[in-house]
Amino acid sequence: MATKLEKLRNFFTKDIPDFLKKPTNTTETGAEVSKASLELAVALGLLGTPLAPVGVAVAGLSFVGLTAKAIKFYQEKTGEASLEECVSIAARVAYVESFEKILNTIEDKDLLAKVGTIHAGEAVAEGFIDINEEEARKAITCFRETKLAQEFNRQLSYILKVAGLSPTEAETFTQRVAWNTQRYMNQALAEAGDTVKNLAGLFRDGWRKELEKYQSLDEYLEKQIATKPREKVFAEKFTFKNIYVPLQAQPLDTNGQEDNEKQSIDLETWAKDLLQESDKQDKVLFIQGGPGRGKSVFCRMFADWMRQNLYPIWTPILIRLRDIRTFEKNFENTISQAVDRDFAKNDDGWLTDKNIRYLFLLDGFDELLMEKRTSDGLEEFLKQVGGFQESCQRNPEKGHRLLITGRTLALQSIERNMPANLERVEILPMDEGIQEQWFEKWSAQVGTDKTVGFQQFLQNQNCPDRVRELAQEPLLLYLLAAMHRDGELTVEMFADANGTQAKILIYQKSLDWVLTEQRPEILNRELTEQDTEDLRRILTEAGLCVVQSGGECAAISMIEKRLDDTAKNLLEEARKRIGDNPLRNALAAFYLQPGKQTGSVEFAHKSFSEFLCAERLKESLENWTEPGRKGRGFNIQQDQMDWEIYDLLGYGGLTLEIVEYLMGLLTVSNEFRPVQLFQRLHDFYQRWSGGEFIDAYTETLPQKKSRQLHEQNISLGQRQVDVYTGLNVMILLLELHRYAQKGKDLKEQIIFYPSGQADEQNRHTIQMLRIINYSDCIQLGTFNSVVGEFLSNANLSRAYLSGANLISADLSGANLSRAYLSDADLSRAYLSDANLSYADLSGAILSGAILSDADLSGAILSGAILSDADLSGAILSGAILSGANLSGANLSRAILSYADLSGANLISANLSDANLSRANLSGVILSNEKFGDICWDEGTKWEGVRGLETAVNVPEALKQQLGLE
Repeated sequence: MATKLEKLRNFFTKDIPDFLKKPTNTTETGAEVSKASLELAVALGLLGTPLAPVGVAVAGLSFVGLTAKAIKFYQEKTGEASLEECVSIAARVAYVESFEKILNTIEDKDLLAKVGTIHAGEAVAEGFIDINEEEARKAITCFRETKLAQEFNRQLSYILKVAGLSPTEAETFTQRVAWNTQRYMNQALAEAGDTVKNLAGLFRDGWRKELEKYQSLDEYLEKQIATKPREKVFAEKFTFKNIYVPLQAQPLDTNGQEDNEKQSIDLETWAKDLLQESDKQDKVLFIQGGPGRGKSVFCRMFADWMRQNLYPIWTPILIRLRDIRTFEKNFENTISQAVDRDFAKNDDGWLTDKNIRYLFLLDGFDELLMEKRTSDGLEEFLKQVGGFQESCQRNPEKGHRLLITGRTLALQSIERNMPANLERVEILPMDEGIQEQWFEKWSAQVGTDKTVGFQQFLQNQNCPDRVRELAQEPLLLYLLAAMHRDGELTVEMFADANGTQAKILIYQKSLDWVLTEQRPEILNRELTEQDTEDLRRILTEAGLCVVQSGGECAAISMIEKRLDDTAKNLLEEARKRIGDNPLRNALAAFYLQPGKQTGSVEFAHKSFSEFLCAERLKESLENWTEPGRKGRGFNIQQDQMDWEIYDLLGYGGLTLEIVEYLMGLLTVSNEFRPVQLFQRLHDFYQRWSGGEFIDAYTETLPQKKSRQLHEQNISLGQRQVDVYTGLNVMILLLELHRYAQKGKDLKEQIIFYPSGQADEQNRHTIQMLRIINYSDCIQLGTFNSVVGEFLSNANLSRAYLSGANLISADLSGANLSRAYLSDADLSRAYLSDANLSYADLSGAILSGAILSDADLSGAILSGAILSDADLSGAILSGAILSGANLSGANLSRAILSYADLSGANLISANLSDANLSRANLSGVILSNEKFGDICWDEGTKWEGVRGLETAVNVPEALKQQLGLE
């Protein structure tokens, strides 16, 4: 009696060829199997053996849908088919079908040509493996882990290498086929289960869900991933794929600093290699970079590359983080809601399916919802990201990976608390080699003459260096090239422009350019040509609305409501003439496109909305100081200005980019009246900090603004509106203060004391502490997340800030002399060059703070926590540090003369080159300190010092003095 293995051998070598010749087992023309697939079938023994292949008429032959028929045919021939036999048949045919499917997705013509030449040749192995029921059930669960898969893979990999594929190419292609086999094999087994006894009831309804899952995935990849590179670049006729070039990146260490041991690398190569490295499966691929550096375009291009070259080994899922509206405590739940597809929504176990591994590309951590953009919120989100990746590495059923991108600046306040399992890189500006690749692609779109002309423009000695720097950013390189192509960019334009001004000039020219030259055809020409200024106003309002909406998307109705009567009448007349929504058409003029939400629009890049928002703010700031008629007061009265301040600033905090654009626009404007603007804003600030607006008996301005936002589904209560308004005004006053202190003319006229100015009766001022506490009532850390990065060079002398939360605030260069900061939390704060002389910092938390070169002379730091703080070069002469925790602190080059360090903890501190003359180190705990060239004298007190004998590089003279030899 023939064994199962012999029955299968006879079936494959004798019966299958006859079976394939039957007309009922062929398919329509267009679905024919390729020659390469036939060779693979021969190699697997389906059409004979490699040594003695059986001739088969292959006209119209396809392996698609053939697997189930083959199983049923085997049942008819043998009378009964066991589960093992069914799986053996299904695995072979499905493997060839999977091969054919993968072959049809390859776009690399060279690779396709090589695969097309594979030949079964001599037998690589016998190929007929006897499997038991346990192995068969394992194949149904995860085919790629079975002996069958290993054998098939070995044979396919061999003939691919013989055909000329590299070992890496052969292995990748083989693994794609193996991963892809599961769906076709199980589908066939489910279909055959209707007539084959041993398969009946094994799949049925369960497989329908599996089929729906795979269909949902296919649809997602085709509509959401494959289309991204083919989207048009703004209003151009070409696509992102037409002008995209790979970028370079610099590896970073865990602290976000350049890894000096590693050279710059190709960003795509880095991502591809990291996916495959077995010892780094717990690492999150973390890509950071400035605005316009190419992060989002990389995500869409890399996701599609994966679809073409690695699916289904890896399945790319692209998520814009600004689109996530709900964040769960469980990151898996957050991901499920963000994907919002059938394969995720209707399968609770979609993340534990061993046959599908996802790469989640999370684009734009700096664009998270406002509550997640606070230091604590972003820190918590990244902690969840890191934790999810570690759980995937531990669980073999969850082999997923995460790739996340965002602006570098957003990490400033949390750099020291980043997850440890981030593999970080920063996208570098385009170097000459990458620019040259880009120019070649640009030339294919616009012609050689235009491209050469633009290159000559950049090389012209009169072209500002700042413009050349901007041309290293992918987004701005395109804008510059497009404007130059259309004659809107010349060297003469940039006379005397540099830094921020050069960037502003480019955006201003971009705005003029698109309003006159780059209009889409749907835009009404008459409306545009006659009312350019009205369109400009519409776009600035759109920029403000998008920023106030908290992302890159704003409702068209919100924009329309903000327009003045003239613009509204103009739009209504246009609506009657063209029978369409003219506002939507007008918005299409400046790189706006339909938003994900119905009836909304979004900017193609965040920088556009930020610049236009700054333009809108500039207009109002100038209007607020416009003189009234006959020189009587101001044109805009106080109550009107109060409402406009709430209307413009009553939302989440101003960003550094918006403020940078705003100050750049103001400082070159003839309508900028800094002293008057400071006085009016300062008057508002004083009244706001006293609670005048929130405590009004009639309808309050915060309430009015909150209702306006609520009508646009923006959830900000009147207390939040009030807080954000006041904090944004504080930011503007801080900027005006900084601007005035740079020159001589305004230095005495504009001095801003955020906490108020102390007098003879009051040694300290409490105003700022009250503001911090009021702000943090909304959410702990609100003050820092909004104002923290704008406090550099602020005048906070004599401010009472006891217990204040100033974690990670940028206080570099700030004047905190004689300020009361006892028990304040300044951990990770930036205090470089700050003046903290005679400040009371007793008990303050300064762990990890940057205090390099700060003036702390005479400061009270008794009991303060300064562990791991950077005090290099700091002036601590006369400072009281008794009982302070300085473990791990960097005190190199610090001036500690006359400082009281009695009882301080200096374990592992770095004291090299420190000046300890006349310092009191009585009772100090020392261990493993780094000494070297320290300076001390006979007045330095060493009584009761502990652990000095274990310190490194203690000068010989000191050892002799203390009797340590």
